[in-house]
Amino acid sequence: MKPTETFYEVMRRQGVTRRSFLKFCSLTATALGLGPSYMSEIAHAMETKPRTPVIWLHGLECTCCSESFIRSAHPLVKDVVLSMISLDYDDTLMASAGHQAEAALQDTIERYKGNYILAVEGNPPLNEDGMFCIIGGKPFVDQLRHAAENAKAVISWGSCASHGCVQAARPNPTQATPVHKVITDKPIIKVPGCPPIAEVMTGVITYMLTFDRLPELDRTGRPKMFYSQRIHDKCYRRPHFDAGQFVESFDDEGARRGYCLYKVGCKGPTTYNACSTVRWNEGTSFPIQAGHGCIGCSEDGFWDKGSWYARLQNIQQFGIEANADKIGATVAAGVGGAVAVHAAISALKRAQIKRQSVAENEENV
Repeated sequence: MKPTETFYEVMRRQGVTRRSFLKFCSLTATALGLGPSYMSEIAHAMETKPRTPVIWLHGLECTCCSESFIRSAHPLVKDVVLSMISLDYDDTLMASAGHQAEAALQDTIERYKGNYILAVEGNPPLNEDGMFCIIGGKPFVDQLRHAAENAKAVISWGSCASHGCVQAARPNPTQATPVHKVITDKPIIKVPGCPPIAEVMTGVITYMLTFDRLPELDRTGRPKMFYSQRIHDKCYRRPHFDAGQFVESFDDEGARRGYCLYKVGCKGPTTYNACSTVRWNEGTSFPIQAGHGCIGCSEDGFWDKGSWYARLQNIQQFGIEANADKIGATVAAGVGGAVAVHAAISALKRAQIKRQSVAENEENV
């Protein structure tokens, strides 16, 4: 069997120079939040490790994760798909269909047993033996179990695969179920979001291929490199929150001034994701920057937590913030107190100057 090419061999075959290759490794290290010293480690991995076969399955979903993935800029998705990985099966992106597609799936499972990554977009419905989602004439849940049996690791793309998302919303008649509740004997990396940020998706794959291990995960199974901070922590509107300046209704004066969207339902204070740092569309913008509050789509159960525009009542989860009303009142009180103190000091200074002036006049007389 012909060995799988390394990433570097593929790039050289495509006419990429050594200089451009090293530049790519440097940019990859930066995208992953790693220091300059990791550039040589990434280059070594790309030069020596064969491309990793990837099987990408689709269950109950809207394909927004794939749509996001193909718009990645750092690295470009074409470099990921054509060079870094061997995308052997993806019924959305592959050219083949029908029996040819299913044959490619089975061939990858048999040839690379224990060495391929299984990426799952969407989730399996379990009601009525999985008949609400049929792939290749079989229930998707059966295809999922079959493909996962010999996978090295599983990536759950998006909130559908990670948490269930809108398909699992009450009353959930199809019994749509997140991947980790069906596949329980494999390491699973959750990359939630509806959809996830493109660079987050390619970043997770790049890390796994470079270091041949899973990224460090938080207690819910998400990569800490992208899900360790709340959107609220790095939001450019955060100073307005701290100052008690809020949008009270859409298109009011506060909205036009770019005030904090907390009072119109923004879930940024309770949502962990990289939206406010990595952003979307090659780092151009993200929903809050576009004037719409975060809906918390990377958090479990966001679809069943009431209106997206309902205001959070208590966000003191780390003890460093108070309720928005209290913040506003405190700020107002602080400003009022400062004004009063300033006025009192000014009055004392004026009185002191006046007494000095009177004393000097009496001495002159």
